[in-house]
Amino acid sequence: MSDIRQSEALQTDVHQSPRIIAIANQKGGVGKTTTAINLGTGLAAIGRRVLVVDLDPQGNASTGLGIDRTNRAVSSYDVLMGAATVAQAQVETSIPGLSIIPSTIDLTGAELELIDMPRRAYRLREALAQTGDDLDYVLIDSPPSLNLLTVNALVAAKSVVVPLQCEFFALEGLSMLMKTIERIRSGFNAELEIQGVVLTMYDKRNNLSDQVAQDVRDYLGDKVYRTIIPRNVRVSEAPSHGKPALLYDHKCAGSLAYMQLASEMLRRERLAEAA
Repeated sequence: MSDIRQSEALQTDVHQSPRIIAIANQKGGVGKTTTAINLGTGLAAIGRRVLVVDLDPQGNASTGLGIDRTNRAVSSYDVLMGAATVAQAQVETSIPGLSIIPSTIDLTGAELELIDMPRRAYRLREALAQTGDDLDYVLIDSPPSLNLLTVNALVAAKSVVVPLQCEFFALEGLSMLMKTIERIRSGFNAELEIQGVVLTMYDKRNNLSDQVAQDVRDYLGDKVYRTIIPRNVRVSEAPSHGKPALLYDHKCAGSLAYMQLASEMLRRERLAEAA
């Protein structure tokens, strides 16, 4: 990231209409994509209009929302390259109010192609600036690494939701991410903030889960959501059926937790706006 010219940040800013949130963690296997698709589904279920941007070359968010690979003719790669608009890439899902810009394997080579492009850190931000008032939220599912795709996600976003697995080394990964966010704030996007940290894969039978949860709350205080996502078999099974957990089994503990998380997010935003 150090070779990306910070002077890009001095150029003309763009207007953002929907609330743009990056779902990010540089550590893999923390429930990032699961959070993106189920939080998006939860927000749509309570009447919000949501777009998920699949910015991970693995395309798990696209698969998890039932988008067949034959229905990804226009993708997030095309949006980043300027070959398509958000509206042209947007695909409706089976959930009313929830759409997605799918990912394809082409995204793997995007970083090399972006290097020589003007305003390479701002490609996604400028594309999303063309969206109208028909969206309430844009959730960006970013890759589990620090590269130009992740930089684009963080530069485009107003805030970051951080899924954090209740396991050993969780705080170490969080510390790395916070340093990255500070670098983005200082060089590209001064408005970027941590909207919240959501504890995932919590196992009440494991004392380590309780210890990690307490350590994170001691470290970040109110930035940590009260809602905790439990380790849940039904949530793990859902993507293989091309469905978010909220559709696959809306009564399971994981689904109920994600609905609660969506409600908590909205409640926090209302309180912040009223303050």
